[in-house]
Amino acid sequence: MKFLHLTLTIFVVFLVTEGLTEKIRKHKKYRKHRKPALEETESADTSKTLEKNDIEAPPEVTDEEIIDNRVPLIDPCIKVHCGAGRVCEVDSEGEPQCVCIPTCPVETEPRRKVCSNHNETWSSDCAVYQQRCLCDRGDPECKGEQYKHVHIEYYGECREMKQCTKEEMADFPRRMRDWLFNIMRDLADRSELTPHYLKMEREAESNMTRRWTNAAIWKFCDLDGYPPDRSVSRHELFPIRAPLMALEHCIAPFLNSCDVNDDHRINIKEWAKCLELDEDEIEDRCEEINDAEE
Repeated sequence: MKFLHLTLTIFVVFLVTEGLTEKIRKHKKYRKHRKPALEETESADTSKTLEKNDIEAPPEVTDEEIIDNRVPLIDPCIKVHCGAGRVCEVDSEGEPQCVCIPTCPVETEPRRKVCSNHNETWSSDCAVYQQRCLCDRGDPECKGEQYKHVHIEYYGECREMKQCTKEEMADFPRRMRDWLFNIMRDLADRSELTPHYLKMEREAESNMTRRWTNAAIWKFCDLDGYPPDRSVSRHELFPIRAPLMALEHCIAPFLNSCDVNDDHRINIKEWAKCLELDEDEIEDRCEEINDAEE
């Protein structure tokens, strides 16, 4: 029995020892299997690092070393205002100059035609302004001295206009005053007047003695174009003459009568007299208004 017990004991010890040996063997096998993988990864990372280090970074460039060869393009004509019939061009010395427009667009619609103060139909308003410029410059293409002050009477082909009677002409200044104030009031109601003109309109609403006077000053300063020279030319009267010609056949003779000295310009005193207003009540406020609007 002792011998059998001893034999079993040796056999159990053998199994336990063999099991431990197998675990150790497997553990060593597992570690040997992981180590090359780790080395391979480290080797790969090291290789990538070396490859990155082999690529030379571009040298840093300081702000002082940057040379900007770009030339800013500034149009000399950008702040130059040329009148109707003129365009801005840069001369050989690089200076902006206003010259007569070389060619006008070809208009095919009859509505684009205009009638001049010489009762002549022109193909477009551009053609009238171009001719005016050519004559003003003494260009050989000028058709005659009388075209130096040519202007547009109304849009459309020239047609027979009804004659303005003496009675109609006598009543026209009153109707013109009322029309100017009503237009000024309408623009104020639509918030289309500048702050200074709006103040004048509100004053006219509360002070009847200023109603026609303020309206007359507003329209005169409004018509005095660029540059404001404290007078209104026949050309600058176009915005109130052309739209009314078809409805008010007295508008053209009335405006012509405002130019008392026939210099093709109407000053503030002539404007007041034409509207039958007291000249002393018409102040030359255009310069004050222009300064306020800037």
